[in-house]
Amino acid sequence: MSTYTQILYHVVFGTKNRVACLHADNRETLFRYINGVLENKRCHGYQINGVTDHLHILCGLRPAVSLASLIKDVKVASSQFIKEQDLFPEFTHWQDGYGAFTCSYRDKDTIIRYIQGQEEHHRTVTFMEEFTNMLNTAGVEYDPKYLV
Repeated sequence: MSTYTQILYHVVFGTKNRVACLHADNRETLFRYINGVLENKRCHGYQINGVTDHLHILCGLRPAVSLASLIKDVKVASSQFIKEQDLFPEFTHWQDGYGAFTCSYRDKDTIIRYIQGQEEHHRTVTFMEEFTNMLNTAGVEYDPKYLV
């Protein structure tokens, strides 16, 4: 018998020190590149979007790929791409950690719409409000001093 899985993750990570450097004019280029990294790992990128200081990725994960290694590969490759292409001159690197939340396939379209609406969402909600809400909703215990 073959292996059949449906493993969806909503991943969130930001720029180091939340530097607001991911300017809108080059974000789409970055998102396409990240999607290519996902495809090279044979993982499916359903939606990638973000604002000046962080991004969201909804992706399907193959069972042979660990989440930690995938995020490491995405961060390393995209950091190098950003610097080589001079996409965001103020960008130094991504933050060390990330948030990752498993998702039901039934909720996929709702999460895609949420990620697509990041610009509008962050007109009224800060990243910290958004992220702590995600952690609380998922039942993740955390120490607020490590969220900075």
